[in-house]
Amino acid sequence: ISMTEQFSFGGDIVWRPTPDHIEHANLTAFMRTHAIKNFDALMQRSTSDVAWFSDAVLKFLDIQFYEPYTNVVDLTNGIQFPNWCVDGRMNIVHNCVDKYQISNARYQVAVNWEGEEGATKSLTYEELYKEVNKTANALRSLELGKGDAIGIFMPMTPEIVIALLAIAKIGGIILPLFSGYGAGAIVSRLQDANAKALFAADGAFRRGKTVDMKSIADEAADQVDSLKHMIVLKRTGHDVKMKEERDHWWHDLIAPQLDTPKGTVLASTDVTSAEDPLMIIYTSGTTGKPKGAVHTHCGFPVKAAQDMAFGTDVHPGDVIYWMTDMGWMMGPWQVFGSLLLGATMFIYDGAPDFPQPDRLWDLVEKHRINQLGVSPTLIRSLIPQGDEHFKKHDLSSLKCFASTGEPWNPDPWMWLFEKVGEGKRPIINYSGGTEISGGIVMGNPLLPLKPCAFSAACPGMDADVVDENGRSIRNAVGELVIRAPWIGMTRGFWNDRQRYL
Repeated sequence: ISMTEQFSFGGDIVWRPTPDHIEHANLTAFMRTHAIKNFDALMQRSTSDVAWFSDAVLKFLDIQFYEPYTNVVDLTNGIQFPNWCVDGRMNIVHNCVDKYQISNARYQVAVNWEGEEGATKSLTYEELYKEVNKTANALRSLELGKGDAIGIFMPMTPEIVIALLAIAKIGGIILPLFSGYGAGAIVSRLQDANAKALFAADGAFRRGKTVDMKSIADEAADQVDSLKHMIVLKRTGHDVKMKEERDHWWHDLIAPQLDTPKGTVLASTDVTSAEDPLMIIYTSGTTGKPKGAVHTHCGFPVKAAQDMAFGTDVHPGDVIYWMTDMGWMMGPWQVFGSLLLGATMFIYDGAPDFPQPDRLWDLVEKHRINQLGVSPTLIRSLIPQGDEHFKKHDLSSLKCFASTGEPWNPDPWMWLFEKVGEGKRPIINYSGGTEISGGIVMGNPLLPLKPCAFSAACPGMDADVVDENGRSIRNAVGELVIRAPWIGMTRGFWNDRQRYL
């Protein structure tokens, strides 16, 4: 049974890649480099020899190390606790930002942003580098550094990207928090990680109204003894209370960080072990206490960039927008994936159908978005508004759609594919999880698509479906499993080894 037959279901094939799709795909370039004749051969080799595949992906993505690894993966402690990039010394921020500063890539746009109120801003790789350096210096001025967990509770603005990268640059641990959380959800996560600081904002705009965030951050911070600092972005400008000594305005703390005579703010990038913690992303907590999935410098970002390159086929200079929040894994996924690939991330802070139902399509046209990640729920909500909203916009920049987070049903899938996508843009369906750093199964530019389906497992993911006795089954309902480790897998749950096992 071919991979395509294993993972596709229902209906007929509605999209096939053109020769041009195949010729220019990242997957094709990767396979040619390694003399692999087709996708099934890639799947066989990538899952039977994870060390070879992981090493090949690290090189394909140009992941640079200060000190090279001596072994790609060490399985001495079992497949549940692999040790990746053994003895390697690196920092993912070097690969996301720093390394581009010696080439013309520094002039490429890294972050493009629009707010619901209409404000816009963009940062080149060079400008992002400067802002991350300033923020790293500011964090160090507060005596924050290696191993310190720092929360991020902010709306989707350029500053949220800067904050995330600055935490990693100083060797800290990123703690992304959903911007819609109440105080209790924030407290449980900050306490579990023993967080030392929190990036927050005065508020956000939603459907033309100001939504306060600072009071929620205050209520949470007052309950977390380890928290010493809160850095507050002025997003809306409404009046908020600032606690003396603990609270710092972003513009007061970070903006004054002085430029050098050459005009570039310098801040050293902490040299971390490849397996040092980079980020703790907490699960939703719907089945009990939230689980803190631990991710490392050579883990989550590598898997994110691999899936973005092989699945959504993002190339340098492409503009990718995934409608997400930084507290959901797709937020950091977009940041790390796009920057490692030399692409542009687009972020939007606001409601996708405000003030009119065509807001999403207006963003696509205005910012020339190439890969658009949506949710089936959003598409279902847009259909009753009528086709005229997307028809009034030039969507010719779009190369593909993508979706994750929930299953499709055929009608909205076909509406997006046939009407908005004119039957020629694939919908790259993507499913994995916070503990995966990306996908188990996914569409890609080489294989045909059926409505609502996945083309295959992601390269390197030794996926199978089994019955209650662990035996492989087909054409029946079973459990989705992964039989071999992969570089993006969580390194465990924070302070909860037994629950992870």
